[in-house]
Amino acid sequence: MTKTAVTATTAPKRIGILGGTFDPVHIGHLRGALEVADALGLDELRLTPSARPPHREMPRVSAQDRLAMVECAVAGVAPLVVDARELLRDKPSYSIDTLELMRAELAADAQVFLLLGWDAFCGLPTWHRWEELLQHCHILVLQRPDADSEPPDALRNLLAARSVSDPLALKGPSGQIAFVWQTPLAVSATQIRQLLASGKSVRFLVPDAVLAYIDAHGLYRASN
Repeated sequence: MTKTAVTATTAPKRIGILGGTFDPVHIGHLRGALEVADALGLDELRLTPSARPPHREMPRVSAQDRLAMVECAVAGVAPLVVDARELLRDKPSYSIDTLELMRAELAADAQVFLLLGWDAFCGLPTWHRWEELLQHCHILVLQRPDADSEPPDALRNLLAARSVSDPLALKGPSGQIAFVWQTPLAVSATQIRQLLASGKSVRFLVPDAVLAYIDAHGLYRASN
């Protein structure tokens, strides 16, 4: 009797990326990230704090504090992890640079999903080398049911050519766009900073570990 060789095949890794200033990280970021990770069966969803966001004002608190808060928030919450590479670069946090670096570390067939809110997606044409993004990733647009604005003209042709109706049908390592509906949570970092500056509680808007870090370091208080 001859033995038949069985070749084990491994499914390509599925990696999500959610960037932001996380100033501070809150339940809206985390719940949205977890919903996407669960729905798409991601192996990892990397929260990537930006050091010098090109399209926004500099964050209120230091990069070290923002990183520490994200680390507190995701500790023990698989598959959420922290990727700190943008904080180590002494230049603006361009997504294309981050994607190129990540791609170089991954297997060629790994699927990479860049998560963008609707407003960020509509602003893509202003991003550095934005037309190259889909060479390195799929884009998942986190669309809330109350978002009713139209995409800019520069994105219409891209959506017509690259969008897929079902995010689970995204094929290959990169190149397509899908929309993912999100549970609407009316929480913003701006609101949280304002509450803290006026001495009010932000409990249940941020994880307890993040609140403990904010309190221990006196972050976002009016005197800061």
